This record gives sequence, C-alpha cells and structure tokens, in this order.
Amino acid sequence: MAGAGSAAVSRAGTPVAGPAGRDLFAEGLLEFLRPAVQQLDSHVHAVRESQVELREQIDNLATELCRINEDQKVALDLDPYVKKLLNARRRVVLVNNILQNAQERLRRLNHSVAKETARRRAMLDSGVYPPGSPSK
Repeated sequence: MAGAGSAAVSRAGTPVAGPAGRDLFAEGLLEFLRPAVQQLDSHVHAVRESQVELREQIDNLATELCRINEDQKVALDLDPYVKKLLNARRRVVLVNNILQNAQERLRRLNHSVAKETARRRAMLDSGVYPPGSPSK
C-alpha cells in the first residue's frame, strides 16, 4: 500500500492531494464496498425468512406432538420433546431478533453512506469546497 503522504489519483489519472483526494478515495472505497454490503443485506434477509419458516414449522410440530400425546391410549411422555422444540423455537426467535437488528443497522449505514456520497459528489460537481480545502 502507498505511504500515508501519497496523493489519490482522479478518474482522469491525475494526482489529487488534500481533502479532495481523501473524498475521492472515500468515494471509491464506498463504491467498492457497496456490492458486498448489499449482498450481505440480501443474505441476512433470506436467513430471516428461513428462520420465520423454521419457527412456524416448530410451532406446528409442537402442536402436533401435543395432539398426538392427548390422543394416545398408551401413555407416551412427549412433554420433554415438546419442551425441547419450544426451547429451539425460543433460540430461533432470539437469533432472528439479532439478525433483524443487524440488518436495520446495515440499512441505516448504507443509507448514510449513499447520502454522504451524493452530498460529496454534488459538492465536487458544483465546484463548492468546504473552507480550508484546496480548489480545483
């Protein structure tokens, strides 16, 4: 990697120093990371959907086990299995909540990055620079 004092390079291939170079580097880095963030978001969404389906299946199975237990002439003790299923359901719900919170944070971060990128792009396109930054 280049040293800390080296300048960024514009799209035209010319070196850009100072805050404009940092902005250009940050924009390039954000554009580089955006597909990974979007892919991660879609994977989290898919996992959350599958966990909802799993939770529903666990609920159905627990209900069916309770019904079977009630209908049996021979006393089968299915209560430990029902408890295990309910414990598994609780863990699925917990993981789903964690994923939901992470996905929401990721969505807010992605929104902030897009907003900041658009703001910086507008500043560069309009030629307006913050005080203290070098002009074109």
